[in-house]
Amino acid sequence: MFFDGWEAVVRTVVVGVLAYAILVAVLRTTGKRTLAKMNAFDLVVTVAIGSTLATILLNEEVALAEGATAFLVLALLQYAVATGTVRSPKLRSLVKSTPHALVLDGQHVPGALADERVTPEEINAALRSAGLGDIGLAAAVVLETDGSFSVVPREQAGDGSALADLRSRADA
Repeated sequence: MFFDGWEAVVRTVVVGVLAYAILVAVLRTTGKRTLAKMNAFDLVVTVAIGSTLATILLNEEVALAEGATAFLVLALLQYAVATGTVRSPKLRSLVKSTPHALVLDGQHVPGALADERVTPEEINAALRSAGLGDIGLAAAVVLETDGSFSVVPREQAGDGSALADLRSRADA
């Protein structure tokens, strides 16, 4: 059907505005972490929040109060997991991946590209984005926990202390 009447349209507008306001309030209350650069767990929560919003808007059988409760539950779970990962290394290792060095001292780390399913072309793109035209100018290219690449130019590597944990894992 193309049009079932104004009642459904008005409901969608009213519930949409209210659900959006509730979602913004919940996200502001739970802090920046909910919308920070995402790891896999954060992405799942974000998709679930979007799905919940769509369900509230389009499914008349779901009351706004139920949707608001779902937003709150998802945000509180996100908060609890984020807090738990700060306090518990075991939980952190379950929920979050670790960063991996794909390039160290201008050389690919053996096996790292295959393990992380990253192509040399993706490394080259990351190097170019960082303004480097030569892999030899990179102290490191790191695949971060959120899936982004960090490029550390040799001239900015300093004492390499930010790379120490990556070096020990690359040598293992």
